[in-house]
Amino acid sequence: MNMKRTLIGASIAFILAGSAFAQVPAGYPADYQKIIDGARKEARLVIYSATDSKAAQPLIKDFNALYPGVKIEYSDMNSTEVYNRFISEAAAGGTTADVVWSSAMDLQMRLASEGNALKYRSQEAGKLPAWAVWNDSAYGTTFEPAAIVYNKRMVTGNDIPKTHAAFAAIVKTDKFRDKVTTYDIEKSGVGFMFMTADARENPQFADLQNGFGAAKVRVQSSTGTMLERISSGENLIGYNVLGSYALVRAKTDPSLGVVLPADYTLIMSRVQFINKAAKNPNAAKLWMDYLLSVRGQTVIANESKLFAIRADVAGETTSAELIKIVGEKNIKPIPVHPSLLEYLAPAKRMAFLKQWKDTAGKK
Repeated sequence: MNMKRTLIGASIAFILAGSAFAQVPAGYPADYQKIIDGARKEARLVIYSATDSKAAQPLIKDFNALYPGVKIEYSDMNSTEVYNRFISEAAAGGTTADVVWSSAMDLQMRLASEGNALKYRSQEAGKLPAWAVWNDSAYGTTFEPAAIVYNKRMVTGNDIPKTHAAFAAIVKTDKFRDKVTTYDIEKSGVGFMFMTADARENPQFADLQNGFGAAKVRVQSSTGTMLERISSGENLIGYNVLGSYALVRAKTDPSLGVVLPADYTLIMSRVQFINKAAKNPNAAKLWMDYLLSVRGQTVIANESKLFAIRADVAGETTSAELIKIVGEKNIKPIPVHPSLLEYLAPAKRMAFLKQWKDTAGKK
């Protein structure tokens, strides 16, 4: 009798678990059930990403609460590694990512525009800014600022730059020689993208480069390394640091101050697409829709702290709150668009890097 009850209980639990997995989200069409059923059969999702595992973990955990039958295999790399690994594996015809999610917007757009992205109209696409969606294939998922970060113990008063011009001026002074850091734009995809966006946006970009040269700028491949060195005082100030990471760390690190430039603040959005040759396309669609949904964006804002892109999401790290701080006219989103490929053309890239080395130099 007890054995029979145990079997019945297990059967009911299995059915309930299946029902929970199979539930179509509110407002989605009934035939979305086919995607859910397909994902349950696939039972796997491979993601290549430039988002730190620590920031991604709350999203993975919540997604698994909705779809417990899909095992996520998440690989965290820097943005250039994401690109290189995907193209090499795809070219070899081997197994690669189902979903590619990266902060190097230009590299993502190259992959998407060259036919690697599955065309899929997300159920949440209409809730995103128009600049964040390209061809129902590539989607911006976050709203993250490029920031100036400084050591609060050593940089005070008028030495704290509020604009790009002010930054270019102060880093030419003796105090900042060998004490300025930014991304190594040859190795960091997001660093190259930010700097080329500055070249488009800033009419005094040449002066900015000269400022880096005067300071003998120290370059790094990761945000974490820059923040560590600014916090310790080895460097005094950092430029185009990923603001989402910097603002989170500054809350617990009294040595770090963060400036969102008042003349303009570049906004990066982590671009995601589904691999056209995905082995698990249904699971990839579930993940895409989840990440762009109110539920997923609320996790992005309040747990991952990456700044939600949707305007209807509440929380401290949201696009709405950031716009309030900087001012709508000073917010400059980098669009999810093939125009980002301009500086990736070999001749243009080489010329830009040569100019950077000749003027800014690097250490």
